[in-house]
Amino acid sequence: MKILVMGLSGSGKTTLADRLNKYLGYTRINADAVRTLCNDWDFSNEGRIRQAKRLKELAEQQENSITDFIAPTKEIRDIFDADIIIWMDTVSSSLYQDTDKVFEIPTTHDYRVTTKDVEKGSLLIGDRINSGQHNEKH
Repeated sequence: MKILVMGLSGSGKTTLADRLNKYLGYTRINADAVRTLCNDWDFSNEGRIRQAKRLKELAEQQENSITDFIAPTKEIRDIFDADIIIWMDTVSSSLYQDTDKVFEIPTTHDYRVTTKDVEKGSLLIGDRINSGQHNEKH
């Protein structure tokens, strides 16, 4: 299972993914760590596509994974092709205006988190995933 935690910078993606991972025990993939490892800080559309493909490849090498990255456009989210999408909708803008300008509100997602209370959110989402109820839209 491939889980994507997405949203603007500062929305709490990494924090929620880390907490959810403590509950589920999946492999964690953090986009910033991967960019650091690859020394690839290109945020052009081509750079974002390259990063999405890289993250997808890493995630698909695992039986179960939780990946957090901004995934600002439908195209990027489609490339990653997550089984479950968790949208962190907790901020309306970030420090990165270039990202804010291209960010497309997702029209499809499995969970929409609107609070930074990640403890409660990670337990609720983790319970639903473990019980097989993750196909319900929230």
